[in-house]
Amino acid sequence: MLNAVMSYDRKILVDTVRKFVETEVQPLEGEVEELGRIPDDKLNAVRSKAQALGLFAMNMPAEVGGGGLSTTEMCLVEEEFGKTSDALIRRVFGQVYPMLMACRGDQRERYLIPTVKGDLICAMAITEPGAGSDAAAITTTARMDGNEWVINGTKHFISDGDIADYVIVMVLTDKAKRARGGITLLLVDKGTPGFTVARCQPMMGHRGYGHAELSFTDCRIPAGNVLGEVGAGFKLIMESVSAVRLAHIGARCVGMARRVLEMMRRHSNERCQFGKPIGEFQMIQQMIADSATEIYASRMMVLATAAELDSGHDCRDKVSMVKLFASEMLGRVADRGIQVFGGMGYSKDLPLERIARDARVTRIYDGTSEIHRMLIARSVLKNGLDV
Repeated sequence: MLNAVMSYDRKILVDTVRKFVETEVQPLEGEVEELGRIPDDKLNAVRSKAQALGLFAMNMPAEVGGGGLSTTEMCLVEEEFGKTSDALIRRVFGQVYPMLMACRGDQRERYLIPTVKGDLICAMAITEPGAGSDAAAITTTARMDGNEWVINGTKHFISDGDIADYVIVMVLTDKAKRARGGITLLLVDKGTPGFTVARCQPMMGHRGYGHAELSFTDCRIPAGNVLGEVGAGFKLIMESVSAVRLAHIGARCVGMARRVLEMMRRHSNERCQFGKPIGEFQMIQQMIADSATEIYASRMMVLATAAELDSGHDCRDKVSMVKLFASEMLGRVADRGIQVFGGMGYSKDLPLERIARDARVTRIYDGTSEIHRMLIARSVLKNGLDV
């Protein structure tokens, strides 16, 4: 099991995940792209293998059945996850949101433990048509009526919103306070009257799972379905966002870019034009050199920032730097990969065109590149560069 592996050697853990992704998960990518979903029989088989190895919900504490990994260890694992598609990462290894550790009382048995075990699927509903990077601008509201919360509003781009057994919904409970004590997280079960999945929005990439519009119309839930405390929802999200951005975006971008670079390396040594391998041409070498350098820089940024988080430091500015740099690095590497492969890179016979489409959204979700540049600049103007 994972805990035993971690006590022995971190390298064994990473090698185990790398081999599992390459042999068990990557072979499913083509079918997922073609069908737009993961066949149930194949998903159940590969997820059972992952769970047997302890490779499920590794980001959660061991006390609730998770892997108990540090931020650094999770980033090393997520780098290997990044070498496959987001849909398969979610389904095979679990998408368990760390703020679920705020569950109290019977919430732990109803929501937390079953989600860590893989028996329930959770979705996080924050984004709205008028509230993207500015999450505090949400308009979905919840008010108390007797012993119930009454929710009204709309969410969109909600990953897994169509199949989730329950949803963590960010709502406005005090319009005057907003991010400073006016936002609350509520646990809403699938099938609750007034809660409907309007549609799944078609996307450029990230095939294999839904991105749903959710509608709440006088949706009533028990008063006890607050996650954490009333008014503390925004704080709860912010407390976990650094580790999530670092691992789910920073480390995964590194992993995906490393996969592209390895494909470029092999192809450049094997593909011959004008009587010699294309790797002997300086323009190909430049693309490979630039890609390798940017990947190395991104990886060092991820690991250095993870070490600071593990030491208890507040390094939100550095997480923004990682999110910005790694996401834009991946876009450049994916584009170079297609260029090196030429027409084959543009075809669906190789994963490069899928990777390029999937890479594009990393500069948008969890704060756009423009928002993170603004956050970085504000921090530097106020405090200087702390490195």
